[in-house]
Amino acid sequence: MSDALYPSASIETAQKRRQLAPETEAAFRAFSKQVFADGALPAKMKQIIAVAVAHVTQCPYCIKGHTKAALRHGATREELMEAIWVAAEMRAGGAYAHSILAIDEMDKAAPPKAGQSGGS
Repeated sequence: MSDALYPSASIETAQKRRQLAPETEAAFRAFSKQVFADGALPAKMKQIIAVAVAHVTQCPYCIKGHTKAALRHGATREELMEAIWVAAEMRAGGAYAHSILAIDEMDKAAPPKAGQSGGS
């Protein structure tokens, strides 16, 4: 990960965030702690889900942080990679499913020219 594109997280940046909005920072930390606590889903599973979601949202900080947390909670490399593949399929599936929007607009446009497929 390039520092020029994504600066490294540091204690200094964390302190700046906290100084700029201390109450919001505290509320976010409490929310995060609650979300990732054992519940109906164990913390390990929640961290595996977070790794998958981080790949969909493409947040490099989340990918790194939740991968480390998942490993600390006992996730295996194989479990994490499988979750990443699920995320990849879901992201690709979203593009495939949303193609109906483009097809709908194509169908609304002028009739196709000779040699083009038309209609649905």
